[in-house]
Amino acid sequence: MIERYSRKEVKEIWLDKNRYNLWLKIELAAAEAMEKYKIIPKGVVNKVKSKSKINVVRINALEGKVRHDVIAFLTSITEKVGKEGSFLHKGMTSSDVLDTCFNIQLKQSGLIILKDLENLLKSLKKQSLKHKYTLCIGRSHGIHAEPITFGLKMLTYYEEFSRSHSRLKKAIKEISTCAISGAVGTFANIDPRVESYVAKKLNLDVEPVSTQIIPRDRHAYFFSVLGIIASSIERLSIEIRHLQRTEVSEVEEFFKKKQMGSSAMPHKKNPVLTENLTGLARLVRATVIPALENVALWHERDISHSSVERNIGPDATVTIDFALNRLDGVIKSMKVNKNNMIKNLNLTKGIFFSQRVLLELTSKGMKRDKAYRVVQKCAISSLEKNTSFYESLSKDQIIKDKIPVNILKKLFDFSYHTRKIDVIFKRVLKK
Repeated sequence: MIERYSRKEVKEIWLDKNRYNLWLKIELAAAEAMEKYKIIPKGVVNKVKSKSKINVVRINALEGKVRHDVIAFLTSITEKVGKEGSFLHKGMTSSDVLDTCFNIQLKQSGLIILKDLENLLKSLKKQSLKHKYTLCIGRSHGIHAEPITFGLKMLTYYEEFSRSHSRLKKAIKEISTCAISGAVGTFANIDPRVESYVAKKLNLDVEPVSTQIIPRDRHAYFFSVLGIIASSIERLSIEIRHLQRTEVSEVEEFFKKKQMGSSAMPHKKNPVLTENLTGLARLVRATVIPALENVALWHERDISHSSVERNIGPDATVTIDFALNRLDGVIKSMKVNKNNMIKNLNLTKGIFFSQRVLLELTSKGMKRDKAYRVVQKCAISSLEKNTSFYESLSKDQIIKDKIPVNILKKLFDFSYHTRKIDVIFKRVLKK
């Protein structure tokens, strides 16, 4: 988590001050429940609330001595509160505080990321509708295939990020659990009603079975969803980067008036934002494997997951938040060069109509294999001689015998490739 790729709202979730404030909130919720069920004396919560103050420097200093973060935190609170502080954490274990807090932080981050996705979806939808019928060439294996529309390109990403939005909602639900079950999760020293109270107070679900920790398959799912979102970010970024290449030049990142593209070559306008997003996506995906490996802990708990989560929690959420916001900005402001899209469509002089000719020949009774070979020969000849595909076809005797000139001309119709675009848009946008 570095300043360059961090936005304030998510970054602050992972600062020590917020973490310790959440610890105090959890401890106070548990103490409220214990007062309610007459486990600790009345008045503890009010005294702690009025006297306690988070002192990050003091907590860190104490941790340097006792080598235990939760003990250092509790000691710091008790120093301020007095004897009432000794009633905090009764029957609890460190993981009750740490795991519940970590899940709250993931939930807080997840809700912001969910909003980021919603903003990106709005931008993608807008571009999809704006360019619904903007013709461009579709490519498979990087080679010209058949015409599509730029709006349809954008719609595929809209649908992909919509799926991620649904997945993230489920992942947030999955991670929103609370465990206040004590050592090895048996409630031997704490009333299960305390856990239920804390969960309700913090708007979480009770963890049905916590060994001493909340099971890490929940976290693995959450980070896996972030990894999928990162991959979708990269896929869209790569598309924009390819389309910005000089020899393609169909789409460009917005280039500010005083922006400079190269320290050496003043003519350069590089796709730096989408290149950056490709790199950030790699970082987020790199957190998925450690999260999966954290699932397999020893017996009722070990601490091997802790150092991993201290890193990947902030790194993955802060980075994906930044990346989604940057991508949204790219989509909103990108330059769509319709003239170059038409220019590239005409680059191969109509050979992308080859399938229509093939299908017309088979409808006239010609075997598919033979029809394929005839059309392929004309297409290759057109490419090699840099001549019109229509001319190449119209000179072929086999074609002439099967397809009248007036029918052949009708096969070279761009609207044929866009006539069902509405069907796809209605499926996705439900309009």
